Amino acid sequence: MSPFPGRERRHITVRGVVQGVGFRPFVYTLAEQLGLTGWVTNNAQGVEAEVEGPAAAVAEFCERVGTRPPPLAVVESVEHRVVPPWNDGSVFTIRPSAGGPGRTLVSPDTATCDACLNELADPADRRHRHPFITCTHCGPRFTIVTSLPYDRDRTTMAGFPMCADCAGEYTDPADRRFHAQPIACPACGPRLTLRTGPHDADGPRDAAALAEARRMLAEGAVVAVKGLGGYHLACDAGDPSAVRTLRKRKNRGDKPFAVLADSLATVERLALVGDAERELLLGPRKPVVLLRRRTSVCADVAAAVAPGSPDLGVMLPYTPLHRLLLGLPGDPPGPAVLVMTSGNRSGEPIVTDDAEALTRLEGLADAWLAHDRPIHVPCDDSVVRVCAGAELPVRRSRGYAPFPIALPVPVVPALATGGDLKNTFCAGDGRYAWLSAHVGDMDDLATLNAFERATAQLTDLTSVAPRLLVADRHPGYRSTQWAHREARARDLPLRQVQHHHAHVASAMAEHGLDGSEPVIGIAFDGTGYGDDGAVWGGEVLLADYDGYRRFAHLGYAALPGGDAAVRNPYRMALSHLRTAGLPWSEGLPCVGAATPEERRLLRRQLERNLNCVPTSSMGRLFDAVSSLAGVCHRVEYEAQAAMELENAALEELSGVSGSPAGLLDDGRKGAYRFMLRPVREDPEAPLVADPAPVLAAAVADVRAGVAAGPVARRFHAAVVSLVQEVCAVARERTGIGTVALSGGVFCNALLTEGCCAVLERDGFAVLRHHRVPPNDGGLALGQLIVAARATR
Repeated sequence: MSPFPGRERRHITVRGVVQGVGFRPFVYTLAEQLGLTGWVTNNAQGVEAEVEGPAAAVAEFCERVGTRPPPLAVVESVEHRVVPPWNDGSVFTIRPSAGGPGRTLVSPDTATCDACLNELADPADRRHRHPFITCTHCGPRFTIVTSLPYDRDRTTMAGFPMCADCAGEYTDPADRRFHAQPIACPACGPRLTLRTGPHDADGPRDAAALAEARRMLAEGAVVAVKGLGGYHLACDAGDPSAVRTLRKRKNRGDKPFAVLADSLATVERLALVGDAERELLLGPRKPVVLLRRRTSVCADVAAAVAPGSPDLGVMLPYTPLHRLLLGLPGDPPGPAVLVMTSGNRSGEPIVTDDAEALTRLEGLADAWLAHDRPIHVPCDDSVVRVCAGAELPVRRSRGYAPFPIALPVPVVPALATGGDLKNTFCAGDGRYAWLSAHVGDMDDLATLNAFERATAQLTDLTSVAPRLLVADRHPGYRSTQWAHREARARDLPLRQVQHHHAHVASAMAEHGLDGSEPVIGIAFDGTGYGDDGAVWGGEVLLADYDGYRRFAHLGYAALPGGDAAVRNPYRMALSHLRTAGLPWSEGLPCVGAATPEERRLLRRQLERNLNCVPTSSMGRLFDAVSSLAGVCHRVEYEAQAAMELENAALEELSGVSGSPAGLLDDGRKGAYRFMLRPVREDPEAPLVADPAPVLAAAVADVRAGVAAGPVARRFHAAVVSLVQEVCAVARERTGIGTVALSGGVFCNALLTEGCCAVLERDGFAVLRHHRVPPNDGGLALGQLIVAARATR
């Protein structure tokens, strides 16, 4: 019999994102409201508590602790068990954090909350204009944490002792800043400094530094600004000269810049904002959102910000420093929109170290607005767009990483290294996979070093001790070569996963499929190493996690000169025309883009098959048609030709009512069509989607004077029809009714919407990406679940 009749005590363990998000004060307040005694603490498992009191109150506590958490908390599980009551008085206490084995989940960095923004602008508040204002509900997390449990001494704020006022808030369970680890104020927090040269002594500090930086931006300067996860290069987006200067210094070519706007009202002057886009812009993650630009000219953004693009990447301030740079009410006039691009040289990782910033950004920036809070983990801005009313990640980084993906099947502790473009890697164990922040293209030593540091940081933070390494099959990928070296050095097994199988598996894992039933995987991208040594990229796979069969693919064409054909889409167009048996007529834009001498050499190269790897890449076919239609002949950044072809199709559709998906479907009478044929009589042999009829029809249109817009639209409709047709044939032969759309080509919203519309109308279940990018930024998730399943 209990020595305390009517009383019950329970031990509770809460797992998920429950540290650094106000969970302990939430537990404290809840226990106080219900009249319970006991304690709560952080440890490596998550949050642990014991509560004691009337049985009904204890039961209510156990129910509410998992269903009504603080805004930034994500509760994955709540476990509780009865323990003997011991009548520990009349108080509920918050105990210091404890270490030990286990795992908890760290919150991503979160945009400044409204309460902090109000204090920032309030002259009566002691944190008025404090560039590092934060509370339990907002601010840096992932980029400052050095180890777990998440406490101040395990963050880069450890070197900033709290003043008496901040310490009082930090230790008061009723305060919004209770155990907010980045808590600071002007008296005890980080300091701003402004330098106007890499070898100059520190210039103005704090408010004076901000005022001078604003003045310089307004006068056309480029300022390196230290943010949450690295440096940005900023300039006045409305100043054409400043934008051209930044573009030239960074060797940016015509690649669009992202911009930071001072308000939603300003964004709505620049671009079309729907409900889903508005929610993303104003939400706690505040990524860069790709928006359709308004056709009217807006003085806040110069044409040089995103030349030739109907889309504009826009974000709203997500740090107090951003808010102050754009100005508070009463401040002197300044730019309403700033270009905000990653602080790095072209091809290098984002700069995070202050001393490095002074050297690596020399010649790019006119001034450096820095602070003395170290950045432990680099983290670029995330990029998203809205496709058919839902979020489509293009780059998953700040605000999202390192929040894990829950897996439908368990995996052994493993590290998957991803690909070489838009690299992210993935650590996994049990039912969780942690995708890293964006690393970038693995084409230089600095990025490879950043990759190595980031793998160590993430595996340490997640307590994943890999027993397996996973990589792409491409022998030339630097990520694969790194995995081979690490496997030898650590004496670990290495498994390699085919590129497009990983793409399809990433979509399956994101949607919680356990792999017991295969899917029809449409994997369209630019480059992937094929089983036959060719460059694949227009693949239809019948796949589960155990394997795949190549059901269909785009017909092969030569890739003349490898990267030379990627950089010069007219070379790909001429190769495809030759494969289709079509002449290089002088009137075709792609023919005119090459000099007669180059055409002569290219013809000889193709005839002799010199350095001409065959490719089935859908990305390269988009490039070819882009050049054929006269849209883009040379590219300065990845997927430029394909993006501009999509934009041409969208411009064609802009004056017509109805959704792009519906217009693609309704307009297929005038569309081009692929020929779907067997490669040989073997019923197991893959079907080939021959683009020759598409190219012949496009050539006829171009020679007849048809503009690029209709050609682009008809080509998109042809690809939609191809997907619809091949899926229908696959279902007829196999009975499979689920389609997964993955690969970088499906960053094309027009194509994705069109495919989804026709497939869903035909009764297919369609899996498309909402949580990880369809491009190679999501590749590592697929690699992990294919290679590391514990049930293999």
